[in-house]
Amino acid sequence: MAAGKYLRWKDENGNEFRPVSISGNALLNDRTLNKSSAFSFEEREAFNLAGLLPPKPQTFEDQLKRVYQGFLSACSDIEQYQYLRALQDRNETLFYALVSRHIEEMAPIIYTPTVGKACQEFSHRYQKDRGLYITAENVDQMGEMARHFAGKDIKIIVVTDSQGILGLGDLGIGGMGIPIGKLSLYTLGAGIHPARCLPIALDVGTDNQDLLNDPMYLGLPQKRMRGQEYQDFIEKFVAQTKLHFPEAVLQWEDFSKSNAFDNLSKYEDELPSFNDDIQGTGSVVLAGVIGATKIKNETLGEQVYAVYGAGAGGVGVADQIFAGLLKEGISHQEARDRIFILDSRGVVFDNREDLDEYKKRYAKPFELAQNWTLAEEGKASLGELIDNTPVTVLLGCSGVGGAFKESHVKKMLEYTDRPMVFPLSNPTDNCEALPEDVYKWTNGQAIVATGSPFDDVDYNGKNYRIGQGNNVFIFPAVGLATIVSGVSKITMEMFTTASFALAEYVSQEDLDSGCVFPRMRELKEVSGFVAKAILKQIQETDPQGCLSGKDIDQEIAEHMWEPIYLPYRRV
Repeated sequence: MAAGKYLRWKDENGNEFRPVSISGNALLNDRTLNKSSAFSFEEREAFNLAGLLPPKPQTFEDQLKRVYQGFLSACSDIEQYQYLRALQDRNETLFYALVSRHIEEMAPIIYTPTVGKACQEFSHRYQKDRGLYITAENVDQMGEMARHFAGKDIKIIVVTDSQGILGLGDLGIGGMGIPIGKLSLYTLGAGIHPARCLPIALDVGTDNQDLLNDPMYLGLPQKRMRGQEYQDFIEKFVAQTKLHFPEAVLQWEDFSKSNAFDNLSKYEDELPSFNDDIQGTGSVVLAGVIGATKIKNETLGEQVYAVYGAGAGGVGVADQIFAGLLKEGISHQEARDRIFILDSRGVVFDNREDLDEYKKRYAKPFELAQNWTLAEEGKASLGELIDNTPVTVLLGCSGVGGAFKESHVKKMLEYTDRPMVFPLSNPTDNCEALPEDVYKWTNGQAIVATGSPFDDVDYNGKNYRIGQGNNVFIFPAVGLATIVSGVSKITMEMFTTASFALAEYVSQEDLDSGCVFPRMRELKEVSGFVAKAILKQIQETDPQGCLSGKDIDQEIAEHMWEPIYLPYRRV
């Protein structure tokens, strides 16, 4: 049954209701069914709730007012996070209704940047069970765990091994906060019913000595599993996932650089899966660049790109820009020539003996720099690249706060009137430059987007809204489109289509103000718009496939759940 119809029946008069078989405290303790103080007199009688609740039923609107007041009364962002998580754990319908009404205020609390602190303090702030914790000792028992897990029709799994959490590194078992947060965004954006979402933390140990020394740490107190042992464990996990959750989309999240690419390439043909750090990041950044080229009235092929940071996100950005250039008709070689990637050792050249495999496709011949003046022989810094190459697009995926300097950005003004400067790293402290500074350095001419949320900037009498290049504009739509279509593989083309669709969604008013991303409050509309574009692409590519003859709008609507209370009837 589609999620939009998730356990919704109609009686002989056409009235919708939800059939419910549990009662009493079991019903009150079921977070997907609990209405708390909003149970009607009739429901209290039918489900043995008399005396278990305060006697006066409350309307949904009054409940929303009450819990919003509670949110506002929390004294810090981490306390607000805990308040919302507690609400989510006892009444998911109320939680999603609340957050959807205040999404611009609450999205930074339930996800980045506050979720980073929540992950760091996970063991000390642990409240309630959610999701599955998989170890080498229990991976073969995933079937038994699945039988005891509340959700029986899982459609989306987000999994992490917690080695590369945001810009914070190895957080051990605390990384579970990321899958929980991402799946909340799936529900808010794509309407995936929360009972169909499964967060998973793979506890393979941690190399974070502070955690190992902490007696309160809830994960395995051992060093991180590596090498063949790790690969065998991942293989078992994927096999168990396919067996026990055969209709689920698997999203890899916050794995280390090499594991992120290895897991994706090894298993993307085995089950519908993707890595949001690689593909989601790349897709949303490409969308922002497309929007910026519209502002400049130029093309992707007229730009020269510097991607500062060559981890999973940075190479994912380069890959997606490459795909965008090919879509414009640029040749493979010219597309490669226009993209420079930099890691902690500077520009990635092909003369390195220990070059990571996933970086090789963007490694430049070192002969290119033979006439450059370099401070350190054999290495070229970001500044040295920009001094010798007409970079027009500067993209930050490094996690190095303040890495973009005034000299870098001012040099770009010699190559273009409107440089694109996207300091994208999360959380906020890791942002490569502050938007306000970039506008000052360029006299308001730069086109700026960030990864973390920033307040508007007023400069020279003009207000600039800072567009947030948040992956949430991409991954819920990709997941929804995969569920609706039933495709067995999530392709690069799906993400490229998502990029162009997101860029198309951005209003001309926003573009005129220099902003290349929509507002967070438009998330649900964005997700539907992008998912529709992906489904159209699938339908056109395979006209005799599973979407043949289907109305895409109707298919999307039937899969999107709305957080409202339906009347309950005892079964």
